Amino acid sequence: MSNFKNYVSESYSELKNHVTWPTWAEGQKLMVIVAVFSILFSLAIWGVDEVFSAAVKQYFNWVKS
Repeated sequence: MSNFKNYVSESYSELKNHVTWPTWAEGQKLMVIVAVFSILFSLAIWGVDEVFSAAVKQYFNWVKS
């Protein structure tokens, strides 16, 4: 249990004293970048899913007939 307390204490100290946090404006800008790339990535995955779904449907229609 003392190892866990030591870990938490050292982690808190590291975050408070040695981490350079972004400014509010920089954080907002980075959040927008992450949101845009998340949307683009999800649209790309959706597109690939639609293509594979159509291909599988076409395959089963071909096999069935």
